[in-house]
Amino acid sequence: MTEKLKNLIANLKHLPGVYLMHNEAGEIIYVGKAKDLQKRVSQYFLRPQVGKVFKMVTEVDYFETIICANEKEALVLEMNLIQTHYPRYNILLKDDSHYPYIALKKKGDPYLVIKRNNKDRNYDYFGPFPNAGAAYQMIDLLNKIFPIRKCKNIPHQTCLYYHLGQCIAPCINKIDESVYLAYKEEIKSFMNGNNSKQYNEIKAKMVEASNNLEFEKAQEYKKTLEAIKHINDQQNVETNDKKDRDIFAFNAKEGYLALAILNYSKGILLGKHTYIVEEFDDNIEQVAELITQYYDTHPVPSQVVINSKGVIDILSDYLDTELVSVTRGKLQELIISASENALNALDEYFLSAKVDSNKVEMLENLGRLINIKTPYHIELFDNSHLQGSYPVGAMVAFINGEPAKKLYRKFRIEHQEARDDLKSMEEVIYRHYSRLISEEKKLPDLILVDGGLNQIKAALRALESAKADINTFGLVKNDKHQTAGLMDRDGNTYPIEDKNIFFLLTRMQDEVHRFAISYHTSKRNKAMTLSILDGVEGLGDKRKEMIYRNYSDISALKNVSIQELEQILPSDVAERLYMKLHS
Repeated sequence: MTEKLKNLIANLKHLPGVYLMHNEAGEIIYVGKAKDLQKRVSQYFLRPQVGKVFKMVTEVDYFETIICANEKEALVLEMNLIQTHYPRYNILLKDDSHYPYIALKKKGDPYLVIKRNNKDRNYDYFGPFPNAGAAYQMIDLLNKIFPIRKCKNIPHQTCLYYHLGQCIAPCINKIDESVYLAYKEEIKSFMNGNNSKQYNEIKAKMVEASNNLEFEKAQEYKKTLEAIKHINDQQNVETNDKKDRDIFAFNAKEGYLALAILNYSKGILLGKHTYIVEEFDDNIEQVAELITQYYDTHPVPSQVVINSKGVIDILSDYLDTELVSVTRGKLQELIISASENALNALDEYFLSAKVDSNKVEMLENLGRLINIKTPYHIELFDNSHLQGSYPVGAMVAFINGEPAKKLYRKFRIEHQEARDDLKSMEEVIYRHYSRLISEEKKLPDLILVDGGLNQIKAALRALESAKADINTFGLVKNDKHQTAGLMDRDGNTYPIEDKNIFFLLTRMQDEVHRFAISYHTSKRNKAMTLSILDGVEGLGDKRKEMIYRNYSDISALKNVSIQELEQILPSDVAERLYMKLHS
């Protein structure tokens, strides 16, 4: 242990706070929190360590501490610092978008939509659904069962849903508020698990249709019954108290930790999810950190059940909800189920994914290959256009070998020579890094551009203008158009012989291509769709935007019927548009 570390340890206080470990380059490589900074931080250096903790400790040149008022404040600060600095030794959950909700419009004609958050007070929310497919399956079923409004914009005449008996047609009928109120209550009851009434009604309709020899209609009713039964079967454990709760359980094996989550809404199981991470430090601390990260992007239910009293002790000051640890009863059955899911996820991981697990080692080998420090944070750029039309740029970021989608960026190319890829590259890189520097944000360890020396020089000119000094290399392809090596600013080529590095870089390159092309396609489709709408009498800017939101692709727009167009446009405008699309 160095004298510098000995002096820092001697000055530690018996107070709650956050500690930041730095390497010789001053980079933050680990952020942690402690109820007692003196006890927690000193044990890293005064006790023997193994595995990844040992490796981290050997890299620490110094540490700093931030004293907090209490452990809850320390936990919040820890998470903010991790999300800001992305320290390489902190375990991060993979980027998850917010889980979807089914939302029921409160006022006016009620209708159902999928929403990614529950902030809009004009809706009642059910969920969240950990599986987006399950949310869409459920909303499709609800729309079949309950004849509420289906059209986003009220048409001037009845649509197909009315003729199928799935809509009471507010477009032509004045619906009494009491009718809508009854449907809303039935939908809420259904989402709370009470669907026997609807099941029996549909079964009676199926029998009636069959008796009347209306076999196609009977078959549709049968499919609806099977869908309800399937949903009921999925709820293999239903709690009687109708609570919103999350069940957490974790297991560890061979240096890896699995955290399983069962999400219940109103007592009904909506879905299961598991995370696999490498073990680092104490499992109790690590699980508490992972759960904290999870609730950064997901709503906290009225009850959280965890198979560890130690984790509950850490989270009790942070989560404003009921935290429960149980040893018997119904909830214990749920804990066992979550624990089995965690074990099963570990088994599957060792069978399929472990080969790709040690990305940090790959990055270390990549750094040695091109003679730079280990590039834990890599950013890649790509441009896309169609013969100079709709030019865009894109940047993707990888932290510790995993995509960091919160850092992805899209760019509209602003210069006039859109065919000039070098100018586009220079513009995008200058804009991105001059902004990062002005906002005092962290810069990456490595920039990769798709191309040879000219692309590299364009990137370096942009970096010089932005006053940013970042390692920049080009991805060089062979005659089969496969990534074969890396090129530095002097034109030196470093062949990639390590298959693991090859596959990691190929994955990164594929991701930046995908991101750039998808943005370009979206922009082009919008422009082409809006332009084909020009000259149609009655189609103003607002109606054009409404059509684009519903049909973002021209081929999809060409396949719609006049009746479908009449659901969002006046009949005469719909007819004129239909004629133009098919002329």
